[in-house]
Amino acid sequence: MEQKPPFPPFTLETALQKVQLAEDAWNSQDPARVSLAYTKDTEWRNRSEFVNGREEVVRFLTGKWQKELDYKLKKELWAFTDNRIAVRFEYEYHDAAGQWYRAYGNENWEFDEHGLMQRRYASINDLPISEAERRL
Repeated sequence: MEQKPPFPPFTLETALQKVQLAEDAWNSQDPARVSLAYTKDTEWRNRSEFVNGREEVVRFLTGKWQKELDYKLKKELWAFTDNRIAVRFEYEYHDAAGQWYRAYGNENWEFDEHGLMQRRYASINDLPISEAERRL
């Protein structure tokens, strides 16, 4: 049986740990590694895209990081209860033309009893920035 500690119900300590684990995984830019934090039938809404299942997660993230170059992410715990965590985040990247962006957003996460994320709902906005404005 697949498990991804820490497990719900979350405490402040375990919610913070889960957020840091997610940040570390996403900053690896390894779609296969990231996908292992999700249930096999995970459901995502990412901006206007709907992603279902690990295979789609891998395809989605592969495409994302082919376009979002030098990606760097910071996540922050916003709230938690039982098997749910809300985070705010920002990340920076540049496109192939060299334009830098900072993306801001919020995510709502829901976990199964084994600590795998079964639902992820993300709202994200991108702001063009100059390279000198980078913070991450």
